[in-house]
Amino acid sequence: MHYFNSSYKLLFKDIFAFCLIFVLSICSVFSQNSYDQEFENNLDEILFTRTTSYSELASLFGKFENDSIKMNLLNDRVFEASYFEAESYVNNALGIIYRNHSMYERAIEHHEYAEELATYAENLELKVLSLNLLGVVYRRMDLVSSALDYHSQALEFANTANPITEQLKLSIAVSLNSMGNIYLVLKQYDLALEQFNKSLEIEIDSENNLGLAINYQNIGYAKEAKGLLEDALKDYQTSLMYNEKIDSEVGRVICYNSIGKIYVKQKKYDEALPILQNALSKALQIADQYYIAASYTNIGWLQSLTNKEDLAEQNLKKAIEVSDGYGLISSKIEALQHLSENYQNKGIYDLALRDYKMADSLENTINNQRNLSYINDLIIKYESESKTNTIKALANENELVKSRLEQNRLSLLLSLLAIVLVTVLLFIFNRQQQINQEKKILTLEQNMLKSQMNPHFIFNSLNSIKLYIINNEKENAVYYLNKFAKLIRKILVVSNEKDISLADELDTMRLYMNIENIRFSNEIDFQINIDANINPDNIRVPSLILQPFLENSLWHGLSSKTDEKGIVLDVKKENEEYITISITDNGVGRKVSNERKQNKTLKRKSVGIDLTKERLFNFSKRFSRMYDLKIEDLFDAKNNATGTKVILKIPV
Repeated sequence: MHYFNSSYKLLFKDIFAFCLIFVLSICSVFSQNSYDQEFENNLDEILFTRTTSYSELASLFGKFENDSIKMNLLNDRVFEASYFEAESYVNNALGIIYRNHSMYERAIEHHEYAEELATYAENLELKVLSLNLLGVVYRRMDLVSSALDYHSQALEFANTANPITEQLKLSIAVSLNSMGNIYLVLKQYDLALEQFNKSLEIEIDSENNLGLAINYQNIGYAKEAKGLLEDALKDYQTSLMYNEKIDSEVGRVICYNSIGKIYVKQKKYDEALPILQNALSKALQIADQYYIAASYTNIGWLQSLTNKEDLAEQNLKKAIEVSDGYGLISSKIEALQHLSENYQNKGIYDLALRDYKMADSLENTINNQRNLSYINDLIIKYESESKTNTIKALANENELVKSRLEQNRLSLLLSLLAIVLVTVLLFIFNRQQQINQEKKILTLEQNMLKSQMNPHFIFNSLNSIKLYIINNEKENAVYYLNKFAKLIRKILVVSNEKDISLADELDTMRLYMNIENIRFSNEIDFQINIDANINPDNIRVPSLILQPFLENSLWHGLSSKTDEKGIVLDVKKENEEYITISITDNGVGRKVSNERKQNKTLKRKSVGIDLTKERLFNFSKRFSRMYDLKIEDLFDAKNNATGTKVILKIPV
């Protein structure tokens, strides 16, 4: 009888368990169906309304932003609909997903494409957002100069808006916060705090909990670096409170690591260990390699300080392994420094010295770039202040001399004043000469930009693209419009540079020829040949120096030719002193071109070559050798013109 009762009990338990699993499965399916249906409803809504507001897009798809499957589906649908604002939004969302998984190159591709789409759609909110997100990725990669450039651009564009929308205010806060982070990396803590506090004011006014969490965290970083541990701990705890409000796992990981490090510095090791272990656990769950490396490093550091050298070594080596795998240089430096200290505690001095030297070498490598970026950013800001202080110092010194020699030494005082006056005049004269030279170079660069961006080229290019749109050739229109946007962007970027790499110059010329070739119905065969012994990334040339020669080949050599048209650009290095670039076309030749030009009623004056010669002359001043330019007419065996060849030798 007891046996049957037990059997019934077991059978009842099995039935109950089955029913429970069935009910949970039904709920799960229902929940997933509800999630999918909400996504589809929101997608249908934006395809119907085609809203251009970032805030509206974020409100509809914010809960799906971490779902790469949904974001890729959204990307496909809005791409098919040529809905550029939504496409920009979703590419930024995909970029954030890749960034949080430390796939930085993929993240950059998506953010750059999002910025191009926003520019094409003339949506300033999305453009500024894209630039800020690019800056964040480059900052994660320790490329401080690029990060500062993107955040500065974002800030500049946002401040030009009238009126400044709420979303742009938040983007300004992000720019200020990110620039503060860059100053933090450069160990300029007071400047960093200044940027963070400006950003914090905006976030408080906007009641943006995410922004408040980020700013309090960064303010804590700056205060910790200045040795204000208790103040930093309060800011970290405030940041954690806001992260709890928005339920941010990434934010919790960051705060746990920061609070744990404060406890370690305060020698509160028992309080530090559980919070750092919690940080590592959550970092592994969200698969953010940057914070995984940071968590392993902090735990290893704590174990080293508590005489658990073997465990410390294991965790620090894991941090280095993750850092190597994802290019996290700063994380690797910190882990190597603690590993060196750990080996020293164990008495393994050769390994301690090895890791110390490796960390020092890596730090010097990235500091060189950081310091250069910092100087470029701040030198203008403090130049006037420096001159004012110099003048004040000279005036004070003059007063001191005057007080000492006032009695019975008037002649000596006058002599000294005369010397000071002459010195100041010479300084002013030399400075004026320098300013005049800089103005001349600036005028030359501006004239060069006007030459590259002449209205005829822009109008004709857009007109050609318009024909694709009229003919309903959407793919060609979008393809060439993207090419045109990239070309204009490259021209505007490199116009601020005195010189660029040969690789960048050749890429820009490819884009230029792609656009010009539209107007020739893609009949021109354009080729670039580079000798195998040349690395174009390591060679500097004046920016946009080849464009006037290509333009001449097109419009004076090939435009009136009816049969096969071609341009060949060859790059050779015949000796160590020069790089030789030749541009050869199979056009009608200079003689025929000049004859036809004389017959034209409207004659167009070209100043591109003259500007190019002046720029080459200024560029060559830095070398002991001057540039060389030759233009040769080509003929066949019967003395018929077969084209023109430009040979340009640029010193290297």
